[in-house]
Order: sequence, then C-alpha cells, then structure tokens
Amino acid sequence: MAVSETADLSVDELTYNDAGLISCIVQDVHTREVLMLAWMNQESLTLTLQQKTTWFFSRSRNKLWHKGEESGNVQKLVELRYDCDADCLLALVEPAGPACHTGATTCFYRSFSLEGSE
Repeated sequence: MAVSETADLSVDELTYNDAGLISCIVQDVHTREVLMLAWMNQESLTLTLQQKTTWFFSRSRNKLWHKGEESGNVQKLVELRYDCDADCLLALVEPAGPACHTGATTCFYRSFSLEGSE
C-alpha cells in the first residue's frame, strides 16, 4: 500500500474545472473497491472535511448533496487525498451501505464485453 503524505494545501488551492468542480473518487478503505465517482465544489469539500462524511455537488440537481441523506448509506471519511496535480480527489471511506442508487455496492458493477474487440 502506498504511503500518503500530509501537506498544508487549502481547499481554495486545488484546481477546479470551469464549473468550479473537482472530481472525487470514493474508495472503501478496507476492501479498496472503487465505490463511485462524484463531483465536489469548495463548499461540499469543506463540509466533508468538517463533518467527516462525504458531501458532493449534484450536477443534475445543481445543489449540494450529502451522501446517504435519503438512503442512510452515509460514508464516514477516513482519509482524503489529492493527486499530484491537485485536480482530483480520492476519498477513503467506511461505507454504511451500498454506494450506488441502484442498491449495488459500487456504481461500477457493469463492464464492456472485450470479446472480439481489438
């Protein structure tokens, strides 16, 4: 397992896209399974760090979204990392239930068939 470094980068020093968002990969801290990909703005990132549960920005609803607010499947934040370019986040979490709105453990439960593709 890779060792992470702790650095004093503030949320406003991250690189956000033109819409003011940054992608966040969410991974189960114990199984290392990738659970989902979501978007954060500075406000949802700040709430995530303060409350130690994941908050995102819903692009389809154009509002903040606390993961588990309706389903109860909250994600307890264990560690939050950023990549070398500071333009993508990795949230290591302890999930209280499935990550996907379909009820699947992960949003990545489907795959392309590679049969016959070159």
